[in-house]
Amino acid sequence: MSSKFLNRLTAFTLFVSMLAVSGCKKFLDQKPITDVDASQVFTDVSTTYKAIAGVYSRLVGDAGYGIRLSLYYPLDNDEMQGPTGTSDNDRRDIARYATTPGNAQITNPFNQLFQGIEFANICIDNIPQMDMYTNGSEQEKKQLRRMYGEALTLRAQFYFEAIRNWGDLPAHFVPASTMSLTDPFPKRTNADTLYNSLLSDLALAASLVPWKSEVTSIGDVLDERITKGAVKALRARIAMFRGGYKLYTNGTVQRPADYLTYYQIAKQECSEIMSSGQHSINPSFKALWKDQVNARAVSDPNGELMFQASAIGLNAPEDTKLGYYNGPRVNNLGNSSVNPLPSYIYLFDSTDQRRDVTLAFYFTLLNGNRQGQAITNLVDGKYRRDWITNPVIAPTNAIQYFSLKWQIIRYSDVLLMFAEAENELSGATTAAYDAINMVRRRDLENQYQHLMHLLMFLPVCRKQISSNIWYGKGLLN
Repeated sequence: MSSKFLNRLTAFTLFVSMLAVSGCKKFLDQKPITDVDASQVFTDVSTTYKAIAGVYSRLVGDAGYGIRLSLYYPLDNDEMQGPTGTSDNDRRDIARYATTPGNAQITNPFNQLFQGIEFANICIDNIPQMDMYTNGSEQEKKQLRRMYGEALTLRAQFYFEAIRNWGDLPAHFVPASTMSLTDPFPKRTNADTLYNSLLSDLALAASLVPWKSEVTSIGDVLDERITKGAVKALRARIAMFRGGYKLYTNGTVQRPADYLTYYQIAKQECSEIMSSGQHSINPSFKALWKDQVNARAVSDPNGELMFQASAIGLNAPEDTKLGYYNGPRVNNLGNSSVNPLPSYIYLFDSTDQRRDVTLAFYFTLLNGNRQGQAITNLVDGKYRRDWITNPVIAPTNAIQYFSLKWQIIRYSDVLLMFAEAENELSGATTAAYDAINMVRRRDLENQYQHLMHLLMFLPVCRKQISSNIWYGKGLLN
């Protein structure tokens, strides 16, 4: 090969190299449009709201309360059992308390809970540092304070769920980018210590988040976001777990010596919710589930649905399988994989209207008729495909995601927590009974009002029958 050709080749190669370098420089100097860091996200109310929405999103999906955390993990228990059948290293083994580290349903829920914790940590770390947090308008500051409180509350819920299922866990209260610099491989922390941190966080969150009636006054829309009642109710629930009996890593089941301290926290939080006038129970248990939850209603006039995991999208990452995996089948579509135990069925009085809402005794055929089921084939009934409206789902539609919301805390939970805490602190007081009976009497009150209306046409019998009705109500004590 001649030297003349080599010189030309060398010159050409150098030219191409210079062209490539100068060309690449222009492109490499540009910031990728898909790369968004905290300085761009936490700039104002609207962008911060999007970050908070991302934290909320980790509640649902197949790995969250869409099915795993809501319908796989709690079963079996003394009320309902999960799917029967041979060992599958999957959902059946979870239901039979035969879970191994290699179970296919363990990793994703654990990861999603800690993803939610991480998303919340990023918000908790950045929101108070925003210039608008301290120097914005009063409305902007209140909205950002609310979102700060929401992030603290969501982190507490994610952690609480993780502790319930895994016990002692690493303490992860700062963003991973910060934590990796000082403690990249954290060890387990005692669950009681974690609970203490969550109780402290929720006390702060309660001072930041508005009551339900105050939401619109700070410029927010009244929707399904967390309000002060939900924060306080979650704090009461965690306090009761902190003060209650639990299995420790040394194999003992015990409760702490200072357990009454935590029952007092629970009672105080529930008392403040009850006296706030912000929440009440829906007077009809059936209407609560049929006309509110399964009707996919947005408004909640009573405020009973205090903390919900909302679902959208009709897909695995962001929706729920409530009403498909569980509940009565329609046209043989659905799994019907949550089954009440016969012993639980017979705990209900025959006149208790909650029984036929909590339990479903039928499947629905293609023509809309109901087909009764044997006692060994009954299913849970609060989430039902045949009750879903807005819009109705056709019986031939094979869809599995219905956008039904998993109920994390209802006002009835607050009343029952108050009764339990009051009973532990002071015994079976009138206040404890009153709280329990507000839950138990909701449908009985409706029955009474209906009967009294009918008795208006029976003046001779009205006095005696009315007396008997009220005496019957008194027996609930």
